[in-house]
Amino acid sequence: MLLTVVLGGLLGLKALSLADEAATLISERAEAAGAPPPTGPRPGGLDLAGDIGQTAGLLVFFMPLRRLPMSTDASPAAAGLTRDLAAAAADLKAADLSADALTMARHCLLDWFAVTIAGANEPLVDVLLDEVTSEGGAAQALIIGAGRKASVSQAALVNGAASHALDYDDVHSAMIGHPTVPVATAILALAGQTPVSGADLLTAFVAGYEIECRIGRLMQDSHYAKGFHSTATIGTVGAAVGAGRLLGLDAAQMATAIGIAATQAAGLKSQFGTMCKPLHVGKAATGGILAARLAKRGFTGRDDMLEAPQGLADAMSDHFNPEAARAPAPRGFWIRENLFKYHAACYLTHSTIELARDLAVDAAVTPDQVAALTLSVDPGHYKVCHILEPETGLQTKFSMRHTAALGLAGEDTARIDTYSDANAGRADLVALRQKVKVTDNGGPFTMAGAVLETTDGRRFEKKFDVGVPAEDLAQQGDRLRAKFASLVAPSLGDETSAALAADLDRVDGFNDAGAVLSRLGGWLAKSNAMH
Repeated sequence: MLLTVVLGGLLGLKALSLADEAATLISERAEAAGAPPPTGPRPGGLDLAGDIGQTAGLLVFFMPLRRLPMSTDASPAAAGLTRDLAAAAADLKAADLSADALTMARHCLLDWFAVTIAGANEPLVDVLLDEVTSEGGAAQALIIGAGRKASVSQAALVNGAASHALDYDDVHSAMIGHPTVPVATAILALAGQTPVSGADLLTAFVAGYEIECRIGRLMQDSHYAKGFHSTATIGTVGAAVGAGRLLGLDAAQMATAIGIAATQAAGLKSQFGTMCKPLHVGKAATGGILAARLAKRGFTGRDDMLEAPQGLADAMSDHFNPEAARAPAPRGFWIRENLFKYHAACYLTHSTIELARDLAVDAAVTPDQVAALTLSVDPGHYKVCHILEPETGLQTKFSMRHTAALGLAGEDTARIDTYSDANAGRADLVALRQKVKVTDNGGPFTMAGAVLETTDGRRFEKKFDVGVPAEDLAQQGDRLRAKFASLVAPSLGDETSAALAADLDRVDGFNDAGAVLSRLGGWLAKSNAMH
């Protein structure tokens, strides 16, 4: 490409910009394949194109994106996309955040601490702790669960893996992944080293979160369908933006940080059900931190990596939709559409869990009275959570048949220990999941249907969509605090768990958010000493 531009200049020809050519090449490729970028509603029943009329006055976050460069290209929205997103993130202020965005950010951090403290007890975290301990390093940032400090990168690696170890962290349909864990892990590791106000911490979090959703919109569903774990790939960029906002990167530095993060982005869905899936988050957080730090030090790289030929979107997806990336969020900020998990398994199993449980209650049946349960789901589920015969507790989290059996049996699917190796092979659950059949329904992605047939010939049918964001944020907060208590109290006790939750409810009022981490570190050290 560089050679083409140079030769064009030598011949006196007008060279196309890299951004314009990228858009042209990708557009031609899509046309040749007969697959233009999709423009319709996205999974989960959300009109992710947004209703501009309803969001007037709530577009503070991406107001700079309206200043589009002149272009004669068929896709002018592609030009300068990375730099525009970077500028918007670098310029975001706490005062720009809506009340709902702030509430959601606090909820996301509350949930992050809950799943991370609980996840810190998983065997994979012990392995990572042994690894970072063997390296040595400065005592800069708190390792959740261990109650001690390590370097910022080491803490981010371990904490990131812990945050995703239970697969109990939140999700977003625009990103098709878990947006909170890479960003929160990165910024909290940095907050342990560098004083930062609670307001700035939340602002940095929202900045990284919004970028993740917009990149997800840019690449559409094909990125995930090709086998990439969006939490790992897109999450690396989100972590870089969040870290960059904390480190005070300007717009140019932020664009470079996005590029440095994008070239590190990796993570394959084929690792689902193994320790590598949670490792993806730790690597995303450390990669994002490295990208932001290097950019601040003057490290160079491309500043158009989202739209460049063979850049992130071109290399890792079959669609390229810059218009979708620039479009306003339905309610001002994409974080408002965040989806929290209340079952400790893959999110795509949640609709089927709800259905199985509800149908068992509706039919008033015991497991032995179930003749058959037929689930209908989007075929995309097959590549994510359709392990037919799970052999480990971790694998049961990615088995629609097994999680449906748990629902039919009335097991507590919010409990971590429900997804144990023992339960994977428990005779009654194995027999029950043999009665579960999974079929295609053609979507929407997060909706499932189910038909329950009983041994006495009765038939019950129901649908459920787990992809609908909460409308009542106060009620959502109550559910999250209950989830927090159930996950944290076993490690820290009821009183300390409640105190930590109270700190997180008012974190934006702290002059130094690191105080929350310091208090937590003391509690963890005390708890570990007692055990």
